[in-house]
Amino acid sequence: MLCRLFQEQGNPQNGAIVHAELLTQYLKKNYPSLYLVSSTTKVLTDFNDLQRELARPEFRYVVPDFRLNRAFDKLAALPQSQKDKVEFLCNECCWFGCTERRACYEAVSRKNLGLPGPEHHCSAPAQQGVSLLPGDGKPGFIGIEAIRDTYLPMGFTQFKIEGRGLGNALILEFLLHYLTRPEYQLAVREELYLDNMLDLF
Repeated sequence: MLCRLFQEQGNPQNGAIVHAELLTQYLKKNYPSLYLVSSTTKVLTDFNDLQRELARPEFRYVVPDFRLNRAFDKLAALPQSQKDKVEFLCNECCWFGCTERRACYEAVSRKNLGLPGPEHHCSAPAQQGVSLLPGDGKPGFIGIEAIRDTYLPMGFTQFKIEGRGLGNALILEFLLHYLTRPEYQLAVREELYLDNMLDLF
């Protein structure tokens, strides 16, 4: 029903983020006006896998694993048509050395679908957490300066902000970082906090 509604509206064009190949083919056949995004949940950590995904015409955008965010030599060598399809995950909160990312995503997906399955227990070091500070052990983090000074000049224009389950206060900080000029951040923060519009709890 949602896909039919999104396809009928059509302006601006709507899309869907997909992981499963079965869903990709189903949407392509039944809702061809929706654009498709290859999800970061595919955990594309091998650059050759990323290139193969970028070459697929059914995807408008492909979100590589955040550990490829700094593969600058390989990223720079992509043709512009593929650079246009790369959508970087900027503020990944996961530990850079995580080897359980796929299992984590699968457990979350099962839970969202109400399916039984093993619980995933993250084994990341306890000190790992969310931070907006570059160089604090988050080598995959892409801040606003990196977008402006590195990625845009290389020809990349698509960026994704994580945060659905992080809580309102943290999402606000991410939005302030990426969408508000530094000189206005304090004023916006005060307006939201002091006006009791933000549910911190």
